[in-house]
Amino acid sequence: MKTLRVLAFAAVAAFVSDPSLAQSGKPYEPQVGQQGKDVIWVPTPDEIVERMLRMAQATSNDYVVDLGAGDGKIAIMAAKKFGAKSMGIEYNPEMAKHAQSNAEKAGVADKARIVQGDIFASDFKTATVVTMYLLPALNLKLRPTILSMKPGTRVVSHSFTMDDWEADEISSVDGRRAYFWIVPANVQGTWRITLPGGAIQEVTFDQRYQKIEGHVQLGTVQGGLREARLSGQNIAFAYVDAAGVRRAFNGRVNGTAMEGMVRPDGGAEARWIAAKQ
Repeated sequence: MKTLRVLAFAAVAAFVSDPSLAQSGKPYEPQVGQQGKDVIWVPTPDEIVERMLRMAQATSNDYVVDLGAGDGKIAIMAAKKFGAKSMGIEYNPEMAKHAQSNAEKAGVADKARIVQGDIFASDFKTATVVTMYLLPALNLKLRPTILSMKPGTRVVSHSFTMDDWEADEISSVDGRRAYFWIVPANVQGTWRITLPGGAIQEVTFDQRYQKIEGHVQLGTVQGGLREARLSGQNIAFAYVDAAGVRRAFNGRVNGTAMEGMVRPDGGAEARWIAAKQ
């Protein structure tokens, strides 16, 4: 019995003398600057989080996905302040568990969940809003996935850009920047437009992300497009036809089809449709 008591005492003494063992029973608390899979953890200030979600115009109709969720504050604010359904993807399992506990403490566990996962292997294509605070190289690695999402998906990044994909808006809060993009529809190529009355016109677009330009074929004349704009699924452009009449188009892109309204100078609005060739 004496031997057992000595062994038990020695085990307790070893536990107390080893800080890593002594702290193992404490609740997990993340440390600013701790190493993650690809980045160190630095929380986004609340003021930036709110501005990011304001830029995205998040509402209760949205599904917000935060890539690299950390302590969960973006997913939690999206649910608590904006009423959105949200999910955070966090690689560190202890951090993900901690973030989910924060969501429960905030009373939004029914709307916000933080899951353990790899952002490069996770499926978040149903998100309507994507937020992130990563690094430029990671943003670029994610860019093809984001550009393949549904046109109109809103994307916000704290501090870092998407290289040559220019932001649609840049906001600054206390010297910190947030960048906003809308995923554009793919309109690259030639489209056959059916005008009111059945006339056919071919319009060709050149596209670089949300920036578009192009031309219209007017018999032997190639006329340039004016005021060409693309925002998500929404498209607008104008051209001067063979008779010298300016025609202004507004519409929506749906895959390989477009439709909308066209107004000739001095005329009434009428419907147009287009198909990609």
